[in-house]
Amino acid sequence: MIGPQDTMCGEVRTCLLPTRYPVNGEVAELLLRLRPDERVSVSRRPNPYAVSPEVLTGVDCRLPTANRAKVRAIGTVATRAVLTEGRVLQSTACFRAPPKGPDGRQPWGYYLIRPGVLVPVGRLPRREFTQGFLHGHQPGELDVGSIAEGLLAHICRQDDLLDQDRPLTAPGTRLRWAASPGPVGEPARLVNFILAEQGLRTLELSVPQGTEPRAVAGLCEDIALHDWLLTTVVDKFDGIRFGSMEGAAALQVLRPLVDHLVHLWMPGARVDRSLVAPWKALEEEPGFTRQWQTQVQRIRDQLTLQAVLLQSKALATR
Repeated sequence: MIGPQDTMCGEVRTCLLPTRYPVNGEVAELLLRLRPDERVSVSRRPNPYAVSPEVLTGVDCRLPTANRAKVRAIGTVATRAVLTEGRVLQSTACFRAPPKGPDGRQPWGYYLIRPGVLVPVGRLPRREFTQGFLHGHQPGELDVGSIAEGLLAHICRQDDLLDQDRPLTAPGTRLRWAASPGPVGEPARLVNFILAEQGLRTLELSVPQGTEPRAVAGLCEDIALHDWLLTTVVDKFDGIRFGSMEGAAALQVLRPLVDHLVHLWMPGARVDRSLVAPWKALEEEPGFTRQWQTQVQRIRDQLTLQAVLLQSKALATR
């Protein structure tokens, strides 16, 4: 559980699984079987969803800080992968950091009994660390994004299970997040959500004390999934002049969105009930579902228009 002065941070990488068709539950389990001693968690309601067991990566390095203070931390980063509908793959690397640790490095066993925890050497300036983490690391500092990306690449390279033939081009996104416990009795709260460049998003949360780290990671994965869906659909429309395209070419752009992505929109479906408030804030501003419904309606309008044009063209050639 997240203590009253702990900080939890992580990064979620999201991409389209490199295969022509969604994989079934059996293949999903094989892809996400990261440890022989733990099973993949699978559910089918409200949609097919698989979660890998966690794997730990040991680290001993400096932490990023906004004021460039030198803070060293030692411990393990917890990483897991999630596959939604056999189609969208995510990897999350995250950790929890207490406000203070021993003044010197301890035997490795001290850290192994604290999985997913990075223990600072001395005091951790929480606000400076949170802002430094969200704004990006410098060379030699902790980079959890590379740990998440490594797991993503490992799964995507399983050529015996994946045909590497994606049905559409869809760049991946990165959601870098930090969560701190709020005052006693205060519900979860969205502090800020920022769209940065090159597929990066930053998310800052205030969560109830005692919240399970896995629940926080689940919320961030859910936000990252829906942000990726919205970004992918918007990017497909951006710059395309449908009026100047042949009907077949327009359908080639639109059909994969309908076949593979449109039905995946279920914000908050698996989020812990104590953490729904940040989703409600995102629905108000910038209005995720409102934006999504607008894009889906554009797809339907274009499909209807292209069908009419193709039918008219066919009748004219008779």
